[in-house]
Amino acid sequence: MPFQTYFGDKKYNWVNIDMDKSEKQDDVYQRYGIDDEVIAYSLDRNERAHFEYDQKTDTFVLVFNVPDQRKMDNHHETIPMVFMIKGRQLITLTNKNNQYIIQKMQKHLEDNTEMTIHQFLFSSLYIIMDSFFPYVEEMNIDRKTINDKLKIKTTKKNLLSLSDLETGIVYFVSASKQNAALLEQMKAHMVYRGLNEVEKEQFEDALIEARQLVEMTDLSSQILQQLSGTYNNILNNNLNDTMKILTALSILLTVPTIITGFFGMNMPLPLEHNAFGWMVTIFISIILWFGLSYVLRRLMK
Repeated sequence: MPFQTYFGDKKYNWVNIDMDKSEKQDDVYQRYGIDDEVIAYSLDRNERAHFEYDQKTDTFVLVFNVPDQRKMDNHHETIPMVFMIKGRQLITLTNKNNQYIIQKMQKHLEDNTEMTIHQFLFSSLYIIMDSFFPYVEEMNIDRKTINDKLKIKTTKKNLLSLSDLETGIVYFVSASKQNAALLEQMKAHMVYRGLNEVEKEQFEDALIEARQLVEMTDLSSQILQQLSGTYNNILNNNLNDTMKILTALSILLTVPTIITGFFGMNMPLPLEHNAFGWMVTIFISIILWFGLSYVLRRLMK
């Protein structure tokens, strides 16, 4: 059976349905008037944040992005959570990955039992927004740690860790912008105009938190991109320096090869019958080698 509780002097009730037991809950969906489209919203982890309002049935459906507690490929992602208001009833569709939000909502409701259904909804959205910040702060700490390691040694492992952080922050930037855009759209909707002053104030708190989250994730994303670009430039410079050294060495190694090759030809040559001819050859190679290395050193500067 789904979790159910009453609040606001028992004027409203909140029902939470665990979607992990969906195969056994067809009668539950029918009882609460949940159609296949709403169920699909909850099951599709790629569903974008949006809201729908059916004026005929007075049904309000809201899909909101929630941070996933699990780490996938060394980074956090987001999953959708569905809220549905039908008259005086709030229905949430959740699963094991966003169930922790329900626990926070229960605690908040225990401390504020006199809320209206819209106050509870907007408080829940605020709680979701607030749950993003610890993960963003965790990413910032990981970024500093990886940056310190990269300053010591630029290894493939550390660069891959930096890439994982970039991937994770992209999910959070996208999710936070979708959530903020959804609330901005709601503010222009007829549902918002029907709210009382207290409910509007609660909505504004959620909207402010959404905007702050967008700014924070954007800032973290920009810092990560700048950090990644910096280390890419460092690696490119290191590669250029290595290629310069290898090029200089290959040029310098050609000097003794050319000299010895010249005096090794099978034809009459200077110093051919001189007992110290090989020493002269070596001396010429050394002089040319040092002269060429001096020229290359000046050019490489």
